[in-house]
Amino acid sequence: MRQKEQSVPLRLSPRKRQLKKILVNTDLYLLILPALAVLFIFRYLPIYGIQIAFRDYNIRLGVDGSPWVGLKHFRMLFNSPDFFRIFRNTLLFNFYRLLFQFPIPIIMALAIYEVKNRIFKRSIQTLSYLPHFLSWVVIGAIFMNLLSTQGMINSIMRMFGQEPIVWLAESRYFRSLLVISDAWKNSGWGSIVYLSAIMSIDTDLFEAARADGAGVFRRMWHITLPGIRPTIFFIIMLRLSALLGSAVEQILVLYSPVVYDVGDVISSYVYRVGLTNMKYSYSSAVGLFSSVIGFILLISANYASRAFGERTLW
Repeated sequence: MRQKEQSVPLRLSPRKRQLKKILVNTDLYLLILPALAVLFIFRYLPIYGIQIAFRDYNIRLGVDGSPWVGLKHFRMLFNSPDFFRIFRNTLLFNFYRLLFQFPIPIIMALAIYEVKNRIFKRSIQTLSYLPHFLSWVVIGAIFMNLLSTQGMINSIMRMFGQEPIVWLAESRYFRSLLVISDAWKNSGWGSIVYLSAIMSIDTDLFEAARADGAGVFRRMWHITLPGIRPTIFFIIMLRLSALLGSAVEQILVLYSPVVYDVGDVISSYVYRVGLTNMKYSYSSAVGLFSSVIGFILLISANYASRAFGERTLW
């Protein structure tokens, strides 16, 4: 009877049908209002400040009182000797993350799903999810202690007669350390999405494969991976859209001036130039440039996903 009351007549137009659904499920839509309010306040209202990138912003004059300068700050960015360096560093860092870190959550999800002991399975999940809830300050302190000249890594190297290395001050190792620390922190949490996708696969397929004598790896290759392929494409699409974005907290905690040549990315450059040197308009132009490129990449990835017949954002 309840279903009958909540059904929406198909003869209504799509707009009226959607309005009818909202009216029928008003209590559910009210629950999302706080989240929408937070999203509006912290994501949409700040868009008004984008105009700072086209003004010579002065704190005393405010946003509206500061003079317009057009594309001056964008020309400064493209003519800056720092532009190519931070652009290259950002692309390389995110490309390495996509190449080396992206498969780890998939492998973890496949492995966790095959664990039959529930207690052991829950323990693995808890331990792998835990680092995600630690701040980068804590993660940074852990890695600094491990990699210091008196830390565990260098102590082991001394045991084998090797000279200690100042890992975080060596440009040739810094990018790798960023990728490793990011993978350690977020891979477990990232596996949740793939694990949920695996759980949605019809279990009869696995039972039929077992009955036919298929082993674990054959089931993974022929059933599990094809079953989660739409999710994999969807996550790749989101990661491609964030190709110019980086975890600024991670960079700021781990890097130092001696590794600026490989560690300074767009987000850290915006923070350093905008807040430290108080070049608000210039840093806003840098941030806007990054956002526009990210938006273009998102649309391109969405169309590419649609061309392959996979899941899309719209």
